Amino acid sequence: MNEINRTRRKWLSLGGIILGASLLPNTVLASISTPKPRLLNFRNINTGEKLSSTFVDGKGFSAATLKKLDHLLRDRRSNQIHKMDPNLFSKLYRIQSQLGLRQAEILIISGYRAPATNAAMRRRSRGVASNSYHTRGQAIDFRIEGASLAKIKQVAERLKNGGVGYYPRSNFVHIDTGPVRTWRGS
Repeated sequence: MNEINRTRRKWLSLGGIILGASLLPNTVLASISTPKPRLLNFRNINTGEKLSSTFVDGKGFSAATLKKLDHLLRDRRSNQIHKMDPNLFSKLYRIQSQLGLRQAEILIISGYRAPATNAAMRRRSRGVASNSYHTRGQAIDFRIEGASLAKIKQVAERLKNGGVGYYPRSNFVHIDTGPVRTWRGS
């Protein structure tokens, strides 16, 4: 009887090991494939407003968060709000990640621009595009706390995803979700 119990225990132990091993890969795969929330910290330097928002890669932002981002990036001159392209935010996160500054504050200089605002800016400066991606909600001018503009520009260009404008004298980098191109402004 004692011998039977030992044999039985060995078989039960072996069964437990096999069962555990068969469950392990699914657990590991589940933890790898479950996207983790990503955090972006914004401050609009013109209004002083701040916003921390999370999104899940592949799932994006909630509708409520997108509304808050649209408001934060509104045209500060006319107070008009426009739907911003969510791909801009994913792009900003990738830039921050590659800089190793995931928690750093993104300082927003300009987001959406109403067509009338853009036209007025164009009359004062030849560096403003007549059909700017800002008027479509597809561009952001920004800088990141703790990163040089040159490094931000370099990382943004390496993404080969949309436009990248470098404005060292004005102290910002422009990104947009238009075609791939680069330029240097003032």
